Amino acid sequence: MDESVIRAIAKWPNVPTVYGWLSLDRRGGWRLKGERLAHRAAIAFINRNYASDERGRWYFQNGPQRVYVTLEYTPWVYALTAQGELVSHNGNLVDGLESAWVDDDGSLLLVTTHGAGVVDDRDLDAFSDYLKLGSGARDADSLEAAVRTMQTGRPADLVLAWKGLELAVGFVPRSEAARRFGFDPQPEQR
Repeated sequence: MDESVIRAIAKWPNVPTVYGWLSLDRRGGWRLKGERLAHRAAIAFINRNYASDERGRWYFQNGPQRVYVTLEYTPWVYALTAQGELVSHNGNLVDGLESAWVDDDGSLLLVTTHGAGVVDDRDLDAFSDYLKLGSGARDADSLEAAVRTMQTGRPADLVLAWKGLELAVGFVPRSEAARRFGFDPQPEQR
């Protein structure tokens, strides 16, 4: 968190919390009251001050004010750079994968050192280069068949091969992702 934010919290400890104003879309874009943010400095400030609380609610610390984030899906959105690196929506390089999942919509979710996140759908084609069947097959038809099988909740022998690591790809229904990965997609004042 920015040093200026830490000083502001100490100076004004009782600023009201905000709910329902800020959201993170499925592609890692910030939205303020439904409108996509385009101001680069504001986006950079939000990205630097994005965190979660002990209840799995994600927020942006705006000086002394905590602004809870409504998540369209997951608290992180991952994308591939032109150099083939995996980064989070706020620009953090991913240096470790813990698990990989497919949901019933065919989305790819990754649990990384940052936490659970969905792969940006614009990168799914490129990401398919890192998927294979346990038998070693990598052709598009076999991979698509495995994903379709998983979308029905049945197991498939799908593997994510990433930088020397091979992870079995599991299945998680989209409706259960928040509970399974411990985040609250719609924080509310309680």
